[in-house]
Order: sequence, then structure tokens, then C-alpha cells
Amino acid sequence: MAEYTTEIARLLVVSRESAVLRPLWAIAEPNSWQVEVAASAWDAIERVQSGLAPHLLVLDLPRGDGDGLHILRWLRRLRPDLPVVVTCCSEDAERRKEIMRLGAQEVLVRPFDDASLESVICRHLSPLENTQGEIASEDIEQVGPDVFFVSASPITQRLRAQIHLLAEADVPVLMLGEPGSGKDAVARLIHKLSVRSGFKFLKVNCADMPGELLEAELFGTGGPLSPGGVWPSSGKLERAEKGTIFLEEIAEMPLSLQERLVQILQDKVPLNEGSNKKVPVDVRILAGTSASIDRALSERKLREDLYYRLSAFTVQVPPLRQRKSELTILLRHTMHQLAKHYGLPPRDFSSAVLAGCQQHSWPGNLKELESFVKRYLVSGDMELAFNDLPLKSKVAVGRNETSPRQITVGFGRVNGEPDPSSAKSLKSLIQDVKSETERNAIATALKKTSWNRKAAARLLQVSYRTLLYKIDQYHMTSSDTFLSLPAGKLSLQNATNQSNGKES
Repeated sequence: MAEYTTEIARLLVVSRESAVLRPLWAIAEPNSWQVEVAASAWDAIERVQSGLAPHLLVLDLPRGDGDGLHILRWLRRLRPDLPVVVTCCSEDAERRKEIMRLGAQEVLVRPFDDASLESVICRHLSPLENTQGEIASEDIEQVGPDVFFVSASPITQRLRAQIHLLAEADVPVLMLGEPGSGKDAVARLIHKLSVRSGFKFLKVNCADMPGELLEAELFGTGGPLSPGGVWPSSGKLERAEKGTIFLEEIAEMPLSLQERLVQILQDKVPLNEGSNKKVPVDVRILAGTSASIDRALSERKLREDLYYRLSAFTVQVPPLRQRKSELTILLRHTMHQLAKHYGLPPRDFSSAVLAGCQQHSWPGNLKELESFVKRYLVSGDMELAFNDLPLKSKVAVGRNETSPRQITVGFGRVNGEPDPSSAKSLKSLIQDVKSETERNAIATALKKTSWNRKAAARLLQVSYRTLLYKIDQYHMTSSDTFLSLPAGKLSLQNATNQSNGKES
């Protein structure tokens, strides 16, 4: 168990059953736990709200008690970070999914032995502070509301170094990268590290609105009175004075507006429509696109003069499939950010899920990862979390290609990308990992027992009939040679639990 160096671990138990309280008292003393007992759920809520809050709550559901789960709903609002372990009778075990969905970290079915109870409590007393300590590292920088930049791999560390140089230069920057790869986070970090950080950062997605609305958004309505009697208003270029504006999907901007943008970059004084007055503009312009630059230029979607003014300094933002070494930290940090946002307790990712994520190509990049984590956090059901992921991992857009005339500062593309046509869905990848783990566990047990299947079933803690079914499912024979599992407790249930997002 993780040690609490500054205070004793406090457990709050909601139960009147001696079958629950007796083993708790027995294991509390050697572990130096402080155990308090609440007679009812409402008593427990009062204790959580006032006084010294517990580190873990053990909620015992009496047989046939339909109201006991109300405390989980309240605790999720009051203390979403408080781990809750639920104990229940076998009749209520079918409600496990509902209990987990309401915020419990684990469900123990009575009767259970002292060792099982101690193991569960120790696992969830290993504080979230340890996880947060791992996540809240110098590799993660908060760059905006719910926006962070992670530089935990060589490729993003090089990007971070380039960003630092560009932040000091106060020049236009063009960011290239697939949709959802994090161009917005890069732009925000450039602004945060620049001398303009004390002023506004504004963003406009040029693909989100028609030309007239985009013109009003950028340049304002202009004129003494606009058509329809609307009073004039300033655009974002004016409101971002002395700050930074990020123009996302610049290749989708109408050519007439691109011409006015060239004027800003050249003269710093755009001529507002309907007015004879030139308004000076002091704003740094950052632009991004997920389109192929060569194609956009050849199809005249992007003006060459605008491109050359923006692309003197270019940043290539890598897709998520090139950042596989950061996946674990990205998944866990996103989980904790979303859990905090929705007021829910964060959920753990099993080793099978993490392994499957490593094999997935993430065509939607960080946006896809966020959607996956959000579904799993809210549903608590890994099957549901996989439902909307693509059956085939295909890159949604063409590769970004930069013109040979541009100057790229210290950061280029990385070769050796996986073949998208051979990629599988994340759900099937994790199922493969689970099946391989399960098969190896059975093979190891059969090898240890010299293919005594009844003895192997006891070793694996499953029924004899289940073991026979699994042997037939995996087409296993005594003549086969199998890899063995790493040293540790051998249990088929361990492998099965991984598919449900829980470690055994």
C-alpha cells in the first residue's frame, strides 16, 4: 500500500453488518488505518461534508436495499475524487454495472475473505495523488481553458523547442497538421511564451462560417450604421490589439478576405468596408490548415502572396500515431481533466486497454482520443466506449506537403508511419490483447498441471466446464507449445477482467 507520510489513512464505513465490520477491524490495525462507522448513508454524507474527510468510503448494501445507491449520486457531486468500494450480497451482484456507473471503484460480493478486502482497499488507497503526481509533470503545460500541451516524447520536445524560438520572434507562423492534431494548443503556447501573453488570444475557424459572417467576425461591421440598422462593432482583429489571433483552416477563407489579410500583414492598416478611415492593427497572426498546401495553391484556394507571408516560419504538428510514447500520459491526463469537468471520479485504464490504444492508429488524433475517454468516463462500459470508433483506421485527410520555397525551422516530418489499411479498430485490438492473455494463462496452468484439466481449472479459479470451453475455443492441444505469463498470480479471471477496464 502507498504510505501516507503526513496523516493516517481514514476509512468511513457505511454498514451495520458484523460480517463487514469484523474483517475491517481485523485488517485496520496492522495497516494503521483509522476506521469510522456511519449508521446510514445520510450520516455518511454529513461526515463527508463536515470535519476531516475520509480517504476511502466502504458502502455496504443490505440485502434488497434499493435506496442505498443514493449516496453514490450525492458523493459524485460532493466529492468526485473520493474512492468508494461497495460490498453487496450475491443477489445484488447483477447491479454491478449500475453501481460502477454511479461512481464506485469496485464491488465486492459477500462472502469475501480478509485478504480480498484488504487487497481492494490497499489498491484504492494508493492515492490519486500518486497518479496526479505522475501526470502533473513539467511535460504538461496548461495553455488555455481545458487546453494543454504535452511534450513527453522526442518529437514533441523538438516541437516545444521550436515553439520557444518562434514565441520570441513575433512573426507570423503557419501551422500544418491533420485535423485534431493540436494546432490550437501550439498556437496558444506560442502566445503564452511571447511578449504578447498579457493581452488577448482570439481564435477564428475560417471553415465554420460563410464569407459575409467571417468578414464581420474578423473586420467588424464597419460604417456608421450597417444594413438593417445594426450599430457598428469591432472585429476580432481589432479586439485582439497587441495580442494574438489564430486563424484556423486558413485555406477555407474566401479569396477577397485573404487579400485584406495580406494588406494587414504588409501595411498593418486594413481599410474597413464602408469607411474611409484606416485603422492601424497591432496583432500577431498565426494561421493553421489541415489541407495540402500544394493542392490549395494549385486549386487557387490559397493566395500565393498570403502563403509566402505566412510561411516564412512553418510548424509541422505531428499526428497522434507519431506520438505513441505519450499515449498513456495523454489518456490519463485527459481522463482527469474530463472527470474534473463533469464532477465524476476518474476511471483507470487496464493494461489491455493501454496495449490496444498503442496499436490503434487514431485517425481522428487528439479529438478522437478525447471522445473515447469521455464515453468511457461517463458510461463506465468499455464496450460502449468503443462503439463510435472507426471500423477501419484511415487518415481522414491527405498528407500536408510544404512548398520547397518555404523555410521550416528545425522541425520536419517523421517517416515510417504505419500502413493505415492494415490497422484494426481499437475494440478489436483490445479484444486481441485480452484473448492472447487469456490463452497464455490457460496454457501456463495446463503446463503446470501436466494437462490435468481439473487441476488447471482449480488453479485458474474457474469451473471445469468453462476451462473445457476455452480449450476448445482456442483450439489447444497437449502437443502445443505456449508462451507463459510473467510471474505473478495465475488467474483466468485476471485476463477476463482486463476487457472490462479493470486490473485484477
